[in-house]
This record gives sequence, structure tokens and C-alpha cells, in this order.
Amino acid sequence: MKTTLVLNPKGGAGKTTIATNLASCFAAAEVPTTLMDYDPQGSSMNWLRLRPAHAFPIHRANGAPERRDRLRSFESYVPRETRRLIIDAPAGASGMLLQEMVERAHCILVPVVPSTIDLHATANFLRELTSFSRVRSGGVPLAVVANKVRRSMPAYRPLESFLQSANLKLAARLLDSDVFLRSAESGLGIFELDENLSVSERKQFLPIVEWVEDRPAPQAAPAHDGVVYSLARIRSA
Repeated sequence: MKTTLVLNPKGGAGKTTIATNLASCFAAAEVPTTLMDYDPQGSSMNWLRLRPAHAFPIHRANGAPERRDRLRSFESYVPRETRRLIIDAPAGASGMLLQEMVERAHCILVPVVPSTIDLHATANFLRELTSFSRVRSGGVPLAVVANKVRRSMPAYRPLESFLQSANLKLAARLLDSDVFLRSAESGLGIFELDENLSVSERKQFLPIVEWVEDRPAPQAAPAHDGVVYSLARIRSA
């Protein structure tokens, strides 16, 4: 099982957008996939509830902190057959909760809205994140996704400076698009929507999938054939 953690301390950065579309891409490739939501707001869980019955199956796991009226250990169960686990982290994660999620991860994606305020908040968070030995040593690779990028400003110099100063890789730029909103409201991923409507968004998102798949899985397990087939099919679209 390969685990991808999607996190940013600031709300509205697009964590759920990245997590749900990544999970649906793997599911569409018929790779056993689990989507785990650590956020008490449950945005990813709500997306799964909207998911049509005919859609490719994605197992749901609720990792949010325990409440008196539910058992976290039961709701956070991840089936043994899972090959891709995607974790949607809550805003403001820190301390033991952050450590728990990082310990589970094989790679980390940090979505960032290219604005001075968001970049400043993310920079402070990354300082905390690099205090974990697995991140500091490179044992858990980390990449940034520029999200909600304005079409009038596809390049943003403060973002470039931020990435350079933090020695981070930019995995992809996602333009601000109604297609991602349509995906969120339908319970489907962009790779499951009508291809004619989502071709641009698919091309933008594909580098994220490729980056995740290039990260070595535990014991250097080979990529699932379904993912390889799916990526080849998406590239040719």
C-alpha cells in the first residue's frame, strides 16, 4: 500500500480537491483505493456520499478525532487489499495528529493558493513539518501543487521564490476552473467526467498522479498495472 498525505494548515487551499481527484483516478484504473478523511468537517466523506452507484468503488475511512458518539477505530479501518491510501488532512493540523499522519505517509502533497498570505502561512507550516525526521531526511518526499491559479497570472514570482527558498518541487499548476467544482458536487473525479468537458483539467492534474506514482512504494513494489494503463490512456487523450 502506498499512502499519499495531502495537507496544508490553511483552509481553502484545495486539499479535498487534490485528495478526491487522486483517489478517483486510481479507482478508475481499478486499483483498490481508500480515501481517509482526518477533517472533522468531513468534506471528502461527503464527496463519497455523493458518489453515484455506478462509479468505481472507493473505500471510505474516517480518521477524524474521536467523538463520544462514534468509534474512530472502526470507522478508520483500511482494507488489507488497499493499494492506494489517500489522506485528506484537516486545516491547522499540528502536534500528535500531524505526527500520526506523517508517520503513515510515503509522500506528501501540499496544495497552495498562490497569494502572499497563503505562501507565508505555508512557509511557517513547512518549518514545523521539517522538524519530523522522516521529512527532514527525505524519507517522505514532499511536493507543492499550485491551486486555483488565475488564468491571467499562470506564473507567480512570489511562488517561484518560495519554492526556491524551500528547495521544493512544484508538481503541478491547477487553474481556477468550474470543472473542479462540478467534480466536487457530483461525487466524481475529473477523470470520470465527460472527457470533452475535462480534457484541460486532466492534463493539469496528470503530473500530480505521475509524481505520486514515481515515489517508491514500501519494499519498492512495482506500480499497479492498472495505474500504468490509466496513465497511458490519459496521456493519449
